[in-house]
Amino acid sequence: MTYTVKELFYTLQGEGRQTGRAAVFCRFSGCNLWSGLEKDRDKTVCPFCDTDFVGYDGEGGGKFFSALQLVEKIIQTWPVTDEGVPYVVFTGGEPLLQLDTELITQLHQAGFEIGVETNGTIQAPEGIDWLCVSPKQLDKLVQRSGDELKLLFPLKDLPPEQLAHLDFKYFYLQAVDNSHEIVTNQQTVVGYCLQHPQWRVSLQTHKLLGLK
Repeated sequence: MTYTVKELFYTLQGEGRQTGRAAVFCRFSGCNLWSGLEKDRDKTVCPFCDTDFVGYDGEGGGKFFSALQLVEKIIQTWPVTDEGVPYVVFTGGEPLLQLDTELITQLHQAGFEIGVETNGTIQAPEGIDWLCVSPKQLDKLVQRSGDELKLLFPLKDLPPEQLAHLDFKYFYLQAVDNSHEIVTNQQTVVGYCLQHPQWRVSLQTHKLLGLK
């Protein structure tokens, strides 16, 4: 299998339960909810998306023609150290369009823990160590269990109450980052979490810290 990677870099996880953890981020190209092109933004269910996942021209990006080739690149991106457990996060776009059992197996053999951030429209393969689902449409949500559910808030037609019964360990709300509405959205998130303590606030701390 050929893996198309937009970018691959070393940073700190910025959101959710794993916030602050050192990780290699592997951003796969492509998404099944929209093309990533500006001309199609108003046609998607997530017009607020702030991620470039088109092509493979980002930092560390490229075409990888085998799982071994991509694993070697991930190993090279993790700094040489004996501290901690190496951790890689697959994101996108939609990473489950490309992440497969062979890649998961070879990364585990290399000593990595594997995190995934998915929109939940594709069933996750076995072997993922930390599964974060961030749904955008309830009727397309296939993956209804995992470690962490992270819901952007507010989303039209997807209130938290429709997801609170699902089989996740942790439930997070994260304010939709519309530049003109972000403060209002953050206040709304705080208010909801105070009234519904099942939910916790997720901040985009990588943006606050000036990280990717």
